[in-house]
Amino acid sequence: MSVDPSAIPNFGGQPGRPSGDQSGGQPQQARKPAGPIMPNQDLIKQLLDRMKLKYVVDKQGDLVAPWKDFRTYFMFRGEKQQRILSVRTFYDRPHTIDDKPRLLESVDEWNHTTLWPKVYTHTNDDGSVRLIGEVQMLIGAGVGFDHFVASLVSWVRASVEFDRWLVERLGLEKDAESAEGDENEGNEGNEGNGGGAGGDDA
Repeated sequence: MSVDPSAIPNFGGQPGRPSGDQSGGQPQQARKPAGPIMPNQDLIKQLLDRMKLKYVVDKQGDLVAPWKDFRTYFMFRGEKQQRILSVRTFYDRPHTIDDKPRLLESVDEWNHTTLWPKVYTHTNDDGSVRLIGEVQMLIGAGVGFDHFVASLVSWVRASVEFDRWLVERLGLEKDAESAEGDENEGNEGNEGNGGGAGGDDA
């Protein structure tokens, strides 16, 4: 997936509203909202469509874009002025409790040298360890359209990049071509990984 935020077309209109000409003629040129917007799930779906990324809605009603080895959730939480958008990525590669020290060392390096996502470990009851990346935006007062689009695109790209970085950093896969192909192929390898698999952790 190679996406330049400046190349993302304007979606136009308010989220969820058509931007075409209502008089029955040819659709008018899409226009950006003039002021702050209140992002919603429909707007994120439009953005993912523009990025040619597949997505589903899980049982909890959250939007999720699944890749082969991880899933990125787009979750709205809170009310009114405290409403936030949380973009959380669950990395599904299995690790053991013995791997945790080197995982912590790696995510410390990532968190110190990058802006997002901030990554942490989660240890399951069975002793397996997985990684979770997260970034949040406070949207209760509205946000600028260009800022929101550029931020969301950058977050998705960084979530993909972390997976590739960790594979290379720890030598997790000798056949890392599949991870490298994610950058160019979007999330084509996501068949069967959608909906609800990580919703309980959200």
